[in-house]
Amino acid sequence: MLNFAMGTLYSRFMEKEVTNFEEFHIAILDIFNTFNASLPGKHYDAPARKEIEACFTEWKGAEESERKKVFIEFMKKKVKLSKLDDATMVTGLVTPPAAMAAKRAGESVPQLRMIKAIPDIIFVPSATVLALVSVKLSRRIFLGNVASPS
Repeated sequence: MLNFAMGTLYSRFMEKEVTNFEEFHIAILDIFNTFNASLPGKHYDAPARKEIEACFTEWKGAEESERKKVFIEFMKKKVKLSKLDDATMVTGLVTPPAAMAAKRAGESVPQLRMIKAIPDIIFVPSATVLALVSVKLSRRIFLGNVASPS
C-alpha cells in the first residue's frame, strides 16, 4: 500500500518539469501542501531545505530508472508527522478562560472601557489564536526549529 502511495506521489511529482533545484523544491513543497490540505487532522512537516538539496543532488545524479527509487527513499526517511508540543496544548487550554477573566477585569478599568464593545464570541477566539501564534513563533525563534531558507 505504501509503495502504491509513493508511486502515485512520484507520478504527480514527475508531471512537473524539473530541471533545477528550485523547481524540485517547489514540487516537493507542493506535495506536502497537497497532503496537509487534503488530510484532516494529520499534518506532515516538510524536510529542511538542506535535506531537499541533498536529495536533489542524488536524484539528479541518478539514472532515469533509479530516480523513482531515490525519491521514494527520501520520502520514507524524511517525512515526519507533525506533532503538537506541550506548550501549544497548554496555551490552547488555558487561554480562553484567561481571556474571559482579562476581559472582565479590563471592563472595570477606565482606560479600557472600550473593551466592553467587543463581544465575547469575538474576543475569546481572537485572543486564543493570537496566543497560539505567539507560542509557535516564539518556539521557532528561540529554539531555532525552522527550516532555513538557504
